[in-house]
Amino acid sequence: MRYATLLLILACGCATTTSTTGAPSGGTAGGADAGTVSSDAGMFGTFDAGGMYGDAGAMGAPDAGMPGTTPSVLTARLEPRSSSNVSGIARVTPGGSGVVVLVEVQNATPGEHGVHIHENGDCSDPAAQNAGPHFNPKSAAHHGGANTPVRHGGDLGNMKVSSSGRGLLAVTVSDLTMDNASGRAVVVHEKADDLQSDPAGNSGNRIACRADVLTRAAVRESAVYSATAYAVVALLVGLAVPSRMVELRIR
Repeated sequence: MRYATLLLILACGCATTTSTTGAPSGGTAGGADAGTVSSDAGMFGTFDAGGMYGDAGAMGAPDAGMPGTTPSVLTARLEPRSSSNVSGIARVTPGGSGVVVLVEVQNATPGEHGVHIHENGDCSDPAAQNAGPHFNPKSAAHHGGANTPVRHGGDLGNMKVSSSGRGLLAVTVSDLTMDNASGRAVVVHEKADDLQSDPAGNSGNRIACRADVLTRAAVRESAVYSATAYAVVALLVGLAVPSRMVELRIR
């Protein structure tokens, strides 16, 4: 009985925070490698975009539940480009300072991969060239890293991919908003970003790209189901819900 009560409490608690599920709280960058986040893949659930996330059209379209407004969560379902097998999902949610960008991939080569938000929400080209250059709302003169003084607004630094081919990047971007991030594309590159070379840090081909939006109602429903299912498993096998998350704040 006490387990049933605890499960009910957990489920109710998840239901009250679903619009930003997976988003870390505000924080500052730690360590010398300020453009990189260690991988902890699986934290944000399945990549089954056709099942849990659906196909909701172009990123930045008004929230289907509230016409004329920007969605509370922007979701880009990453698809393979440049003959890669990389797929994944990216979420953009409101943060205490700017927005929180979460990018998770699978089937990538181990090591570091540059991640950027690009100007155009068009990934139709096989090499994702239609996505255009990095999003640069402040017209910065040069490409940079997550914490460099000069940087494009779309410069998100590097994602570390483990030997399993899965990686996670979590970063708070102070010069992005839900409005100006709408309509953009999230792109994962084949190589590490050197965080300084123009125009894209010598990060190579664009191996994953997509620009979709998830409606607020769909976010809420899927998050409740996911969180409740995890709570059930945690109770049955005695696992603690994972809490490790590294977050970088772009100054």
